[in-house]
Amino acid sequence: MSRGVRVLAALAMCFAVCGFTQVAQAQAFPSKPIKIVVTFPLGGAPDILSRLFGVKMQETWGQPVITENRPGAGGNIGADYVAKSPADGYTLVMGTVGTHAINASLYSKMPYDPLRDFVPVVLVAQTPNLLVVNNNVPVRSVQELIAYAKGNPGKVFFGSPGIGTSIHVSGELFNTMAGVKTLHVPYKGRQMAIPDLLAGQIQMMFDNMPSALQLAKEGKLRALAVTSAKRHPAAPDIPSMSESGLPGFEATSWFAVYAPAGTPSDVVAKLNAEFNRIMTLADVREKLGGIGLDVAGGSPEVLAAYTRSEIAKWAKVVKDSGAKAD
Repeated sequence: MSRGVRVLAALAMCFAVCGFTQVAQAQAFPSKPIKIVVTFPLGGAPDILSRLFGVKMQETWGQPVITENRPGAGGNIGADYVAKSPADGYTLVMGTVGTHAINASLYSKMPYDPLRDFVPVVLVAQTPNLLVVNNNVPVRSVQELIAYAKGNPGKVFFGSPGIGTSIHVSGELFNTMAGVKTLHVPYKGRQMAIPDLLAGQIQMMFDNMPSALQLAKEGKLRALAVTSAKRHPAAPDIPSMSESGLPGFEATSWFAVYAPAGTPSDVVAKLNAEFNRIMTLADVREKLGGIGLDVAGGSPEVLAAYTRSEIAKWAKVVKDSGAKAD
């Protein structure tokens, strides 16, 4: 056998062994605990989703599925941690529109690339934001809020759980489209922002519907509008921003699972199938629908295309608003 033929044979055997190893790893997956990193504190939509899906995955696979909260820097700290984790499918991130779309334009220096450093797994859920105001603010509609903000320059503050969140950028979009200048106050999570909103330290907030809807139903805050294109089934009595006088206003928060770049495709496929299976469960759909979270699903390719489109969409919003994180 010539030397060239021997080299080719050795390479073929190497590829065969590597392929067999990858298939064997995928078939054995998961053989140890899985960690889903949430890039914000306890209690928000990504945390709710991670814990709910984690319980269902654990029931199916018999392996612990742990939710680990790593908040900070608009979600960048937790996302960066996952980007630099082993690419074996055991460390995932519950990414958000902030971590994987908005922050790329908002921050001048990013510790990771949302496209290059991750493999998309599945789009999990979407939800509009809910524009809520403190009960002592003398407004009952979006138009009244606009008039109030124009009449009280420098005195209307809106909170967010961090720079780069959809909640933050929704406020900036409101400023641009309404021609007002409300002032942004970033917090380290909604748990810190909501008490100040209830106390009147800040006057308004575009909070995720799962977080804000119950407070509005209890009368603790006044809901003015949802940021979806149309009214939402979970809150049919609350008008959209478009029908409230700002046509074209739409800001949807979304939550998706990503794995580190290089994660084997068969492992990604297995994770994708399990998340999609869980989304079909009646109790899951009922629980999430009741708090304003719309389950999504689909292939990794669908999420990849959606991520690219969202990066482009929010880059324009950030540019038009002039918002910057640093």
